[in-house]
Amino acid sequence: MTGEHRVAIVTGGARGIGQAVAHRLRADGFVVASFDLGEHALPASQWSAAAAGTASLRVDVADEQAVTAGVEWVAETLGAPTVLINNAGVTRDNLLFKMSAGQWDDVIGVHLRGAFLMSRAVQKFMVDAKWGRIVNMSSTSALGNRGQVNYSAAKAGLQGLTKTLAIELGKFGVTVNAIAPGFIETEMVIATAERMGIPYEEFKAASAARIPVARVGVPDDVAATVSFFVRDEASYVSGQVLYLAGGPRV
Repeated sequence: MTGEHRVAIVTGGARGIGQAVAHRLRADGFVVASFDLGEHALPASQWSAAAAGTASLRVDVADEQAVTAGVEWVAETLGAPTVLINNAGVTRDNLLFKMSAGQWDDVIGVHLRGAFLMSRAVQKFMVDAKWGRIVNMSSTSALGNRGQVNYSAAKAGLQGLTKTLAIELGKFGVTVNAIAPGFIETEMVIATAERMGIPYEEFKAASAARIPVARVGVPDDVAATVSFFVRDEASYVSGQVLYLAGGPRV
């Protein structure tokens, strides 16, 4: 890996899977900028205070102007971003007849519009470098999940985005892949158990019993998979969706 390949952007990097990915990429030698809306992310007026290698910027990935400004700051301050992890996400679960247009728009906006805006903003740096890696975070919910018509549609859409970008960008040395995690222990999953009225440990144990490897996943499992996709040795792997679910059935 050469110097011009060493700047990565991780969206939704303040907690859970995104945080684990950001930590892993730093351990792998990348300078990493996290785009997030968490309380620890710096607003635009304070971006100059962000430390190289640990920059956490407050960027709404569904906001076109915010994405443009954030990516330009990274390029000018840290270097051209040639690795992008589209991980930012929200849930607004509800059955179809109860789901509002706002709940639909929120989820599609962050997951799908956000991945589109981010990918479009960084691709020019990857094309110029003739090297790049985009990893989109899909989900086993892309195959359908009750009460998540918005989330399932967004995660399925990310798989189509992945395959199309792989076709368009491959000739420039850019690979595009997706990871579709199953049960991963995060705050979002804990909130799902609460919404369902099931004690989390009971929810976790029941899920583990259905998984062939007999355990649920953790954020570091996803981070290790991202680490593989972004390395030089993975240059012949593109347009793939890897279901990270502890077994062949999801």
